[in-house]
Amino acid sequence: MKIMKPKRIILIRHGESEANKDKYMFANIPDYTIELTPFGMEQARNAGRELKALVKDETLYFYVSPFWRTRSTFEQIASSFQRSQIHYNEEPRLREQEWGYLRCNEDFDKVCRERVEYGAFYYRFPGGEAASDVYDRIDALLGSLFRDFKNPKFPQNCVLVTHGLAIRLFIMRFFHLTIEDFERMLPPKNCELVILELVNGKYVLKTEIKKSDKQLKYERPIKI
Repeated sequence: MKIMKPKRIILIRHGESEANKDKYMFANIPDYTIELTPFGMEQARNAGRELKALVKDETLYFYVSPFWRTRSTFEQIASSFQRSQIHYNEEPRLREQEWGYLRCNEDFDKVCRERVEYGAFYYRFPGGEAASDVYDRIDALLGSLFRDFKNPKFPQNCVLVTHGLAIRLFIMRFFHLTIEDFERMLPPKNCELVILELVNGKYVLKTEIKKSDKQLKYERPIKI
């Protein structure tokens, strides 16, 4: 059976959150309850207008991380569309990397330093996840997406409302990039649209993903 693919897969990071303004919120309250700032709400409304200008009257299917900041981002984006134009469901596999236990500010700073030192892909937060675990979630999600795409009635656009790390890992998995590529990839800005467009039967990344030019502490490319 021929897979009926959407015209675009669009990845959107949530708007500015309270923790983007105060990183210690990650250490002191459950991550999933962190909400958008007023500026983040406005970013989400602007993203909705930008998305509407891109797709016009085409239909969309949203997969939304269940965290409160991503739910709020989706709600503001959806305000730019007629309800009949969109379908959606919550997708827990799009949730943020689990940072483990609540901890004091000093311990939070310590694990953040360790993560940078060790490398984000492999570093596992005590009681939480490594980025490699999120990669496995994204891998499983892609299988579900392509099964959904087989439905002839699937909307013309697929939109994932998620988190910066998940977007980087989605790009890594989708385009078969290396771990070093991932480590150099900078996160998208809040509410930036990262667009994959179907061109001649293949998805092409239309949005430039910025990369850091810093030297990785640990790097061993394959040489053949």
